[in-house]
Amino acid sequence: MFVGDDMVIRVLGSAAGGGFPQWNCGCPNCRGVREGRVRASARTQESVAVSADGVRWLLLNCSPEIRAQIEGFPALHPRGPRDSPIAAILLTNGDLDHCLGLLSLRESHPLVVYATAPVRRGFVEGNVLYRTLERFPGQVTWRTLKVGGEEEIAGLVVEPLAVPGKPPVHLEPAPADPENNIGVRVRERAGGGVLAYLSAAGGVTDEMRRAVEGADALFFDGTFWSGDELPALGLGTKRAEDMAHLPVGGPAGSLARLADLRARRRVYIHVNNTNPMLRDDSPERAQVTAAGWEVAWDGMEVKL
Repeated sequence: MFVGDDMVIRVLGSAAGGGFPQWNCGCPNCRGVREGRVRASARTQESVAVSADGVRWLLLNCSPEIRAQIEGFPALHPRGPRDSPIAAILLTNGDLDHCLGLLSLRESHPLVVYATAPVRRGFVEGNVLYRTLERFPGQVTWRTLKVGGEEEIAGLVVEPLAVPGKPPVHLEPAPADPENNIGVRVRERAGGGVLAYLSAAGGVTDEMRRAVEGADALFFDGTFWSGDELPALGLGTKRAEDMAHLPVGGPAGSLARLADLRARRRVYIHVNNTNPMLRDDSPERAQVTAAGWEVAWDGMEVKL
């Protein structure tokens, strides 16, 4: 699994909120994968583990399926009676599919969580369920991420950057804040590979381009293929843009807008259950592949 001094990126979960198939969804993708009629793989909600040494791991987001995701990756298994190789958890925003898993890690183990101030407030303040993470002093240590700064975490240097987004649904209406949604640029302390991780993005800014340019691996928001994906399927009224997600396809989509970026590996993650590029044999997947992109899957591993 771990080779030399490589940075290792392990995809624990690759789907958007609800996973794939989603529990209450009968769209063509979900119905087809349940019935074995489409070429596609089930996926859990987005979370990624990153390590510079194969011993200490940083989790990027903590999905509701985190327990099963840990069990599915032996490098995250405890090595003693009470132990975890997870050195820290970083939240890129306060959406439930990114942070709800924290409540599943409540069993008498200290956690270190990195988040921006508004994301921490949204999870902690007024949340009676948070008391389950206050059972003993120091059960959770919060470290504040600041856009434009740097944090050293388990041998990795993390640089947060503001990414167009919005507050999570359960906190609406809430004031706009550039730190409601972030991406991160992650590199090894002693040099080596660079990961740009932007799993939720409502657009592409110059700052994002600078962070991504030259990265060895880019993981980018692949939630929806088209802006009208949900309305067209009769599954809602909101467009992708209303939910602060830049669609993949179309002349103004991320596939076109990021075509000139020089990242060695380009991967779409946080893919919604309705997105046709989940199908291995769809025209949309063929278009993504032809452009040099990959679609993340649970268990995918990238070494830099």
